Amino acid sequence: MLTDLQYGFGPHLMLDLYGCPKEKLSDLNFVLDILDNLPDKIGMTKISPPHVFQYNGKGKKNWGVSGVVLISESHISIHTFPENNHAFIDIFSCKEFDTNFARDELVSLFQAGRHQEMVKNRGAEFPQNVREVTDIVHQERLEHVRV
Repeated sequence: MLTDLQYGFGPHLMLDLYGCPKEKLSDLNFVLDILDNLPDKIGMTKISPPHVFQYNGKGKKNWGVSGVVLISESHISIHTFPENNHAFIDIFSCKEFDTNFARDELVSLFQAGRHQEMVKNRGAEFPQNVREVTDIVHQERLEHVRV
């Protein structure tokens, strides 16, 4: 399902995955493959190769894999925490995309036991349709003044 933007720059899918196998979360090539293939699957255009690296933070459990791919529409990022079986993924785009397909694909690939998702329309005042945005922003500001 597309998010059916009324106004704004575009959708931002934020996906929190829980109960993922540690082997997947610690595999740089696995994360690289996802970032390399997902843009095509959701109709986006890569403008750089994916960049993926392992990070080691303070403390034994604070490590994981992080990666990002720049797309002409914005970016896709993945951060994993293998010791906690979590992954956090963002897809931000100035172009509509099927957020349900992207969610289902990522939940399946990471074999998540459960997940939380948030989809926000970013850039409420971005002029995709100037007349519509002007009316919406004007109404929001009037309501804010009345409060």
